[in-house]
Amino acid sequence: MSQFRYEQNRIILASLMEQVAISNMEELSDVAGVSELQIRRLQYGLIYKISVETLVKLAAALEISIEQMLAKFTEPTESSDDDYSTSIHSQPPQVWQQEYQKLEQEMAQQTEMLKSQFQQTSIQAIESWLIQWPTAVAAIEKNPELPAKRLIPLVKPVKELVEQWGIKTISTVGEELPYDPQWHELMTGSVEPGTKVKVRYVGYTKEDRILYKAKVSPVEAL
Repeated sequence: MSQFRYEQNRIILASLMEQVAISNMEELSDVAGVSELQIRRLQYGLIYKISVETLVKLAAALEISIEQMLAKFTEPTESSDDDYSTSIHSQPPQVWQQEYQKLEQEMAQQTEMLKSQFQQTSIQAIESWLIQWPTAVAAIEKNPELPAKRLIPLVKPVKELVEQWGIKTISTVGEELPYDPQWHELMTGSVEPGTKVKVRYVGYTKEDRILYKAKVSPVEAL
C-alpha cells in the first residue's frame, strides 16, 4: 500500500474521530471495544483483514454506517486474495448489515440499562429527601413566616428532574383516605384495610413499581 493511501486514511480517520469528540486511537479503542491493532489495519488500508464484528463496532463508535465506513476506507480497485474466514470480503452485504443492526440494538439496550442504574442509584442517594421534603413543604405552607420558605424554589429543579424520570408521588401530605397495605405503611398502631388513615409522608412509584410506600397513621390516633 502506498504512503499516500496511508496518509489519506489517517486523515479521514482523524476527521471522523474529531466529529465525535474522540481525541486519539486509544480512546477510540476503548469506545469501540476493539484493539488498536485493528484501527492500525484500517489506517493501512487492510480493511479486508478486519472482521465484520470489529468493523461494525468501529462504525458505531464513529457514528457512521457500515456503508460509509467501506466507502471511506476502501479503494475502488482494492481486492483481497486472502481467504481469511472472518474478513468482510468473505461475507455477503446482508451479514454485516445484520451485525450492524444487532449491535445498534445492543448499544441501545445497554444505554437504557445504564440510564436506569444511574436513576436507581440517584434515587437511593436522595431517599431521605424524597420522603421528608414534601412533609417539610406542607409545614412551611402552614407557616409562611418560616425562614425555610426561601428554600422551596431552590429545590424545584431537583423535583422537576425526578418527575422527568417518571417518579410519581403516592397521595399528598395530610390527605385522609382508606388504608391500603399495598400502598401505605403504618407508622403506629394497626388497622384493618379500608380504615381511614392520614398521610404523614408521601410515597413514590416509578412506572408500575412502588419505590416507597406512603407512611400513614390512623386518624383516631392523631
